Amino acid sequence: MRRPMGALRLMLPLLVLLAAAARAVAAAGTRPSEVAVGALFTYDSTIGRAARLAIELAVDDVNADRTVLAGTQLKLITQDTNCSGFLGTIEALQLMEQNVVAVMGPQSSGIGHVISHVVNELHVPLLSFAATDPTLSASEYPYFIRTTISDYFQMNAVASIVEYYQWKEVTAIFVDDDYGRGGVSALGDALAEKRARISYKAAIPPNSNTDMINDVLFRANMMESRVMVVHVNPDTGMSIFSIANKLQMLARGYVWIVTDWLAAVLDSSASRDLKYMSHIQGLIVLRQHTPESAAKNKFISKWNNVARNRSITSGLNSYGFYAYDSVWAVARGINQFLNSGQQINFSTDPRLHDSNGSTLQLSTLKIFDGGEQMLQQLLLTNFTGLTGPVQFNSDRNLVRPAYDILNIGGSGSQLIGYWSNYSGLSVTAPEILYQKPPNTSSIVQRLHNVVWPGDSTTTPKGWVFPNNGQPLRVGVPIKASFKELVAGGRDPNNVTGYCIDIFNAAINLLPYPVPCQFVTIGDGTKNPNYDDIINMVAANSLDAAVGDFAIVRNRTKIAEFTQPYIESGLVIVAPVKQATSSAWAFLKPFTLEMWCVTGALFLFVGIVVWILEHRTNEEFRGSPRRQVITIFWFSFSTMFFSHRQNTVSALGRFVLIIWLFVVLIINSSYTASLTSILTVQQLATGITGIDDLISSALPIGYQAGKFTRNYLIEELNIPESRLVPLNTIQEYADALKRGPKDGGVAAVVDEMPYVDIFLSYHCNFRVVGQEFTKEGWGFAFQRDSPLAADLSTAILQLSESGQLQRIHDEWFTRPSCSSDDSEVGATRLGLGSFWGLFLVCALICLFALLLFFIRVCWQYSKYSDSEAAGEPSAADADAAPTAADAAERQRRPSRLGSFKELIQFVDKKEEEVRRTMKRRSSEKDNQAAGSSDAQSAVSA
Repeated sequence: MRRPMGALRLMLPLLVLLAAAARAVAAAGTRPSEVAVGALFTYDSTIGRAARLAIELAVDDVNADRTVLAGTQLKLITQDTNCSGFLGTIEALQLMEQNVVAVMGPQSSGIGHVISHVVNELHVPLLSFAATDPTLSASEYPYFIRTTISDYFQMNAVASIVEYYQWKEVTAIFVDDDYGRGGVSALGDALAEKRARISYKAAIPPNSNTDMINDVLFRANMMESRVMVVHVNPDTGMSIFSIANKLQMLARGYVWIVTDWLAAVLDSSASRDLKYMSHIQGLIVLRQHTPESAAKNKFISKWNNVARNRSITSGLNSYGFYAYDSVWAVARGINQFLNSGQQINFSTDPRLHDSNGSTLQLSTLKIFDGGEQMLQQLLLTNFTGLTGPVQFNSDRNLVRPAYDILNIGGSGSQLIGYWSNYSGLSVTAPEILYQKPPNTSSIVQRLHNVVWPGDSTTTPKGWVFPNNGQPLRVGVPIKASFKELVAGGRDPNNVTGYCIDIFNAAINLLPYPVPCQFVTIGDGTKNPNYDDIINMVAANSLDAAVGDFAIVRNRTKIAEFTQPYIESGLVIVAPVKQATSSAWAFLKPFTLEMWCVTGALFLFVGIVVWILEHRTNEEFRGSPRRQVITIFWFSFSTMFFSHRQNTVSALGRFVLIIWLFVVLIINSSYTASLTSILTVQQLATGITGIDDLISSALPIGYQAGKFTRNYLIEELNIPESRLVPLNTIQEYADALKRGPKDGGVAAVVDEMPYVDIFLSYHCNFRVVGQEFTKEGWGFAFQRDSPLAADLSTAILQLSESGQLQRIHDEWFTRPSCSSDDSEVGATRLGLGSFWGLFLVCALICLFALLLFFIRVCWQYSKYSDSEAAGEPSAADADAAPTAADAAERQRRPSRLGSFKELIQFVDKKEEEVRRTMKRRSSEKDNQAAGSSDAQSAVSA
């Protein structure tokens, strides 16, 4: 039994191999000998002529390669769509009758939209090598696969070029069909991300004649943008440039950016017509980038040879490469489909049947049962073709979209750079950049030099003033006052003022004429709302707004402002009054608290100095009455540095030096404050700055119509009930004079230029505090208007030449009152200004006292020890005391140990203490010597 089991184990691997071989033979036997695939395009077209031969050559190469389909041949069935959506649909239905498993095409985006609905129902994958409309999305058309680059990426490349040259507006010239509209929509989105926009859309109806194209281009030429982006069909697009040349739209100053259709036309032209080439000089053209490779060069050579043999006059373009790769993608997908064991079967759709004698034969349209599996195999495609990597991302777009950027010149084109979705614009080929980290630095060169239309090497600015006969509509606010800034009546031609002169001077510096028509806003009796005027500019009711417009945050969101031509910040104007003198004016420099603390400190320092000097200085001794007088005299005489007593101790002199410094500061501050109080004006309301204004509940005036009101409410949180609108200079003065108690205002908040004008008429008001905002006045234009940038340059030129200041001096001729804050509102000095100085002085005094008492205690200890040493010894105590000794003990005080005795010790002169201690030391020495002699006598 063991031998059969062992033999079975040896034969098991062989049996497995035989079973696998049998399955392989069975699978090979089930593979069809041929598989039908379809191709749908317009035979007689720029793209179709290149794609037809490329597809045929690809099918031949696939059938000749035994490693791809392993004996299965591709059967190619082509249909001509004739550039017609209707005929293309009919041809597509006829193609589906042939039971094709995949269709390559169509080349038209419009036909692609229609046919995609058909293949969705029949489950036949559709691989388009030329339908670039971005709206052909996978979500709506699941069986649509784009094997070329979507216009989404091409329009991003165009937007990058626009951003590179700093243009802000373009005119889109496009064919009005699915292809054109989809591309322009993608262009608008891409430009918006670059802070640019399409200012005008020039739609050309399909199959337009010369007159229709001429009308469209004429209207486009009336617009201000000179950057033309052309996105039309290759078979009819060349006529645009011949018409544009007649309209002189290919002259110096114009920019033409053309999508890849023109590159396809130029590449397909075997012998380029010099007449047509003269119409496209200076254009920037995009072309799908296909990396150089040996396979690509081999295919080009083969295509040219076959085309020559077939007498094909047109040349090969990049769409031919994508058509060739599409065939290989289908072949590889079919191969994977068959290798997975799938069968190619078709079934009838019961919903498709002929009824009521219909001859459409809808029943011949069958559903591809393996369509879903075939679609998944195609989406997993991953190989390197003539166009580079053929692989799809999650959005079913090719993974590495890239474009060549060409500049037409002479009889050909010059490669000036590349664009890729990986690194943007570059002069380096995308396949090289894919091997490096992305570099978006603005320092790196992005494009080579360009020769623009009109044989110009200077980059066009991209716009001119619109040549449509309409002058610039300029809104001008007419107010009830401040006529120096803007003044005018009902006649818009009679507008004058400082702001108007600045605007006219800047306009005259522009290198092109700008006709202007002033539109007055306001009746001159009440100020117009300036935010409303800016909104009119944003709503295209006005082209610009000129006047005293402050550049603030909410306005810059809806309008474009020029460089400020004058600085302007909010300030506070308050009424002032002349200070009235009184008999007690000399007490006003200091507050009551300051006076009390200063007086106390005078006495404190006097007492400290007396304590430090009392033991050593005869001038600080005497009777109690004399010493009290000395303390007061010394303290207050230091105020005038006239004290007669001299300090002799080190600590006393140190304290006096510090105190004299403090007195110097107090005297100087008092003198300055008293001078201010007696000479300068005082604020009538007590408001000294923005903080006082916010914290108070007093009414505040502001100029009606200006942004000040919103700023006070939104930024400073001041209740609207406190705000009083004012229109004229006289209203300013009247409201300030009346004050809060009589229905007026406590202060007016306005911009500095208005305040300067106001103070030139009324000198009994002053600016208090500092500017608490920083703005400037500028001219407002519509968003992204290039005129704003040019006028900003002109304003800077006016400033550098000094003309800006001369215009200012011409209008602001009235002498203005002084508005120096130092002359307004002198305040009393309080303890808060000196507490640090007083604290330092007090600490130094306490430190001196501490050192003094430590020294006194040390002396007292020594003094007590010397007194104890003066008492009789034990031997002497045994002897009977004499009458003299008893009397001496009665006169000598007991041991100094009480506080009273310490005070008595402190009151003694230091010289006397030293003398006593010296005497007692001598007595001690004498007693020691006498005791020694007595002991010697006893011993004898």
